[in-house]
Amino acid sequence: MICLTSIISACLSLAAIVNGANISRRSGSQKQIAPRAIYFISNDAVNNIVALPVQKDGTLAAGTMTPTGGAGGNELNPLTMKPDAPDALASQGALRVVGKLLFAVNAGTNTLSMFEIDSADPTKLCMIGEPINTIGEFPVTLAVSKKHKTTCVASTGAKAGVACARFSAAGLSAMDTLRPFALGQTTPPLGPLNGPADTFFNQDETALLTTVKGKSPSPSNTTGFLSAFPVIRGAVSTNETRSVPAGTAVLFGTVGIPGTSNLLATDASFGAAIISLDAQNRGTLKAATKIADQAATCWATVSSVTGSGFVTDVAVNHLVEVNLETGAIIKELNLTNGNPGMIDLEAAGNFIYALSPGNATVKGAVTVFDVSGGQGNVKEIQNFKPTDVSSNAQGMAVLM
Repeated sequence: MICLTSIISACLSLAAIVNGANISRRSGSQKQIAPRAIYFISNDAVNNIVALPVQKDGTLAAGTMTPTGGAGGNELNPLTMKPDAPDALASQGALRVVGKLLFAVNAGTNTLSMFEIDSADPTKLCMIGEPINTIGEFPVTLAVSKKHKTTCVASTGAKAGVACARFSAAGLSAMDTLRPFALGQTTPPLGPLNGPADTFFNQDETALLTTVKGKSPSPSNTTGFLSAFPVIRGAVSTNETRSVPAGTAVLFGTVGIPGTSNLLATDASFGAAIISLDAQNRGTLKAATKIADQAATCWATVSSVTGSGFVTDVAVNHLVEVNLETGAIIKELNLTNGNPGMIDLEAAGNFIYALSPGNATVKGAVTVFDVSGGQGNVKEIQNFKPTDVSSNAQGMAVLM
């Protein structure tokens, strides 16, 4: 549904909508800003935003589903050539929340949707304008810059690459141009390798970064890379710098490490990595985290409470805590809740919310973790199973 009141009133001022609470680094013993709601996409034929309210104790309750105006999609399993799930998009960041705005990709219709989050009820979403074409085919991940009022989408199909659009209180402008990645993919693409995994702005929003997964072995051998497009005079440039951090192969979900130019990146071939960026945003491997029992470690978040990173695996039901300086494993929390594994996750105050889409036999869930005890003391407090969520579900975003 389009939010008519938002169009008439211009959704308040854009500054009021976009400005969100900033969480400074604090110890777990200090009072934290509490999350209000979490969001992910159903990624089904009729794509929906699933919005779940957060209770005072950090746990979740039943929420709402709001159509995006587009369709979800599935990458194809290269062995069976059938739609793949879970991890249907093979990405991190299929939706993002900035202030009171929410953005989400629609892989099946090559579109991007934008919503306003209701101030009184954060599970109530109103679409602003109409979904826009992403230029690229099969969009899987997006980035949002509050500073530049710009959102960028990475696509992984036959027309792969990154395109950007301005946003305002009235909605999204048209995408500018496709900054191509020559991957030789199809639409829908063959997954989960050989495509963009995560696109995001760096800490000071001076560059758009994208991790692009490689693929091996030969004859389809391609090298994964870190793509960087600088922001020049408020616009994302079309001049790209690429780097291949030695020792990495399948760079996936990535998050900036606060107070540094470093990144916590996952690599499905071995676990996680601390990537150091130079002035041109070229990446160098600073530390590697080899997780012995991992299968596909592909998603990452950083907690301001613990000052550490957390990574998940779609096929191993554990949460791994990582030192952001050395890459050393602080704790591996093995779960017994029956989930097959977890994908997208987001740290928010004293909590972490991780999506487990389930599979053909296990229902999807969102697992809630408490990190208020500080490093090495993460614990599971809830395994919430929302209704009408299939194994296609993807993404994770939090409203504070």
